Amino acid sequence: MAANAETASILWSRGYAVLPEPQQVELRGDDVRFGPAWSLERGAGIAENDVAVETLSGVLQARFGLHAAAGTGTTVRLELRAGSVTPGQALDPAKQAIAEQAYRLDIGDSTVVITANAGAGLFYGVETLMQLLHRRNGELYLPQGRITDWPDLHLRHIYWDDAHHLERLPELKRAVRQAAFFKINGFALKLEGHFQFRSAPALVEPYALTPAEFQELTDYGLHYHVQVVPYLDGPGHIAFILKHPEYAKYRSFPDSNYELCAVNPEAVKFLSSMFQDLVDANRGGKFVYFSTDEPYYVGLADNPNCQEKAAAQKLGSVGKLLAQFVTEIAEPLHKQGRTVIFWGEYPLLVSDIESLPSYVVNGEVYGPEFDPLFRKHGIKQMIYTSTEGEERFFPDYFSLPNSRRLHPGRPESGRVADGYQKIAFDQAREQTDIIGAVVAGWADAGLHPETFWLGYATITAAGWRPGLRTAQESSAVFYDLFYGDGAVNMNRVYQLMSEQAQFWTDSWEQGPSSRVPLFGNSDKIFIPRRPVKDQTLTLPQAPGPDLKAAGAASWRSDNARRLQLAADALADSDELMGLLEENLRTVEFNRYNLEVYMSIAQLQRQNLEMLLDIGRMCSMLESAQKAAAGGKPKDALESMDAAFGVAQNIRRQRNIALRDAVSTWGRSWLPRVEEANGRRFLHQLDDVKDHGPDRTVDMSYLVYRELQLPFGEWVSSILGARNQYAASHQLSKNKVEFNWHDQEILR
Repeated sequence: MAANAETASILWSRGYAVLPEPQQVELRGDDVRFGPAWSLERGAGIAENDVAVETLSGVLQARFGLHAAAGTGTTVRLELRAGSVTPGQALDPAKQAIAEQAYRLDIGDSTVVITANAGAGLFYGVETLMQLLHRRNGELYLPQGRITDWPDLHLRHIYWDDAHHLERLPELKRAVRQAAFFKINGFALKLEGHFQFRSAPALVEPYALTPAEFQELTDYGLHYHVQVVPYLDGPGHIAFILKHPEYAKYRSFPDSNYELCAVNPEAVKFLSSMFQDLVDANRGGKFVYFSTDEPYYVGLADNPNCQEKAAAQKLGSVGKLLAQFVTEIAEPLHKQGRTVIFWGEYPLLVSDIESLPSYVVNGEVYGPEFDPLFRKHGIKQMIYTSTEGEERFFPDYFSLPNSRRLHPGRPESGRVADGYQKIAFDQAREQTDIIGAVVAGWADAGLHPETFWLGYATITAAGWRPGLRTAQESSAVFYDLFYGDGAVNMNRVYQLMSEQAQFWTDSWEQGPSSRVPLFGNSDKIFIPRRPVKDQTLTLPQAPGPDLKAAGAASWRSDNARRLQLAADALADSDELMGLLEENLRTVEFNRYNLEVYMSIAQLQRQNLEMLLDIGRMCSMLESAQKAAAGGKPKDALESMDAAFGVAQNIRRQRNIALRDAVSTWGRSWLPRVEEANGRRFLHQLDDVKDHGPDRTVDMSYLVYRELQLPFGEWVSSILGARNQYAASHQLSKNKVEFNWHDQEILR
């Protein structure tokens, strides 16, 4: 079990931010000034173009405006000697890999010496130095002393999900470089149809990375000691393949696009060829993620095209059938020198583990019943956790109190605390051979991955040093490093972003949907298929020709708590928008990150204003009723037209929020379109997984629930009642049309 660290780390208490926290810190004397003049000395074997040299010079120039000048100011010396740094205790049994990432940083009055056993350690030592540099009264300072550092686990991976969108190549490079800054050394990239597979051209989407671009990204990552790792699912989670008529023959069930037939030799060969396409464009890579995530129906198919049931019975279990499938896919990759990382989960039983090849790495841990048996069989494991799951718009870094929810639930402690605790203290650390950690940022809900960095950086830090660093300190260190000295009250920004996102979801109800019913879930196949649900609102009853609006009063009464919570959340939105505006002016780094946050805050705010505006419309309809009952038809029509004007403004504000999000996200994402570059996107939904961004081809999935709401019909009924009343009183008709689905920004 990892040892507990101090209540506050030594460096943070001294005013210095480093993430991950170093293993050993010995401070002495006063802080020392760095520069402004500085010079570089390279020890034997360190090339001028070494990434450590490049990073040191480049960051000092770009981040601090300092240029090297021989023989002046602070001297930074880089030393590379095998065996020069002896790592201390580490959980990982791969001691050589740990030693290659170790470094020692000695800071004196006018010299800084970084010593390492290998290139990775030298690079990490430079990154620590860059993080340590702290401005004070216009000058840069460092703590005097020695840092000796090494990782607890030699693999620290993040999962980057581009299944539902595709970053532009420069943005993917920026993400890889950001990962390296926090000593993350694996970037598992899920592309699905956003890669130009030679063996499966029909599934390639309008915008997709070419093999040459994937290799370029791979090489870029290797330069910064980050492995870009190909990721492909199977046998489940591959609707992006099986939805296409050309590949439907590989389905395990003819009427479901979720899972591939594990006993169809052609299907296995086809999936293997897709893996090979990725590997061929990933020269220099060491790993492959073969995600056997949630293979719910392995061994159940019993039809002319897929007879898995009989095969499973012959082997002895459905888990052994899955193990056979894993072996068939993994073996050719293993022979090419790749470490295959898979998920050894249900339906595998403990009795099935020995059927797996011992060279695969299990990307998860499963508890005391399973983990010791994986160790016994020679299968190493990684600890898995996530910074995002099914949340909409923003991860649950903070939890919205039940007192501010319409639908109370179980309180959460937050992604940072939960994830760090999982990696640092999971009981599997004592029961199996752990060689790494992986932190996933699932994009199934359509979030922008800029929202994941707090979790990526702070949670993977537990794979470097698994001390009991508090979530509060970890987050504060991240804000300092990610945004720079100009960041203002950033913890409050993240709290408000989290709470606003949770209220966005909580503020609506669940209702029936017209989308394709689900084939099944993790428990079973649904017979008949089970209808899916969408979020919805019950709208007020429209008034009749006499303008009686009894439904308006009852709606406001029924929704009084919803409206009060929305009003409270709107006050928080005011605070959030103010903080974002202030930080957009003052932060030193990652300004685009906050621009994405602003676009999200606007989408969340638009929901609040819409709810409150429906309440305002109800009040206006009631005023119209009173005026009509009092024999004041012109006043009645004025109130009706005011309600119609509010409806128009709701649509306009929705369209503005959507436009701004599309514009902002489009700076890092390639377009989500039906056709481009001679390729078409086949819009057919996954019939097991109900992923939000799949619901539209374009970015309008961000306002999907509003587009599905019968708001247009309700407004049209209001307008119809208004015009009938006007005609009966010989007053003019309102001829303006209302198209709720029109996404143009109309006056």
